[in-house]
Amino acid sequence: MAMNAAVAYKDSKILTASPAELSLMLYEGAIKFCNLAMIAIEKGEYDKANMNIIKAERIITEFRTTLDFKYPIAKSFDDVYEYIYRRLIDANLKKDVVILDEALGYIREMRDTWKEVMRLSKISIN
Repeated sequence: MAMNAAVAYKDSKILTASPAELSLMLYEGAIKFCNLAMIAIEKGEYDKANMNIIKAERIITEFRTTLDFKYPIAKSFDDVYEYIYRRLIDANLKKDVVILDEALGYIREMRDTWKEVMRLSKISIN
C-alpha cells in the first residue's frame, strides 16, 4: 500500500512539474544512475553498472536532442553533453570509476548551473 502511494506521488510530481523542474529531475536522475553504477562497479556487478550507465547516457541524449540551436549557447551545451556522453561510454566499456566520476562531476556542474538559472529566474525548486 505504501509503495502504491509513493509511486502515485512520484507520478503526480512528474505530471505537474514545469519544464524547468523536469530538466532538474533529469539531472538528478543521471546523477543517481552514475552513483549506482559506481557502487556496482566497485562490487563487481558489471551488468548492473552497465544498465545504470546506459540510463545516464539516455538522459544525456535527451538533453542533446532537445537543444534549440536557434540560440548560440546551444552549441556549447551540445559540446559539453557530447563530452559527458563519450566519457560515460568509456567508463562503461572499461568499467572505470575514475572516468565515471569525471562524467558525474560534469553532470553535477550542469545540474548546479541549472539550479542557479532556475533560482535567478525565480522558478520553483522543490
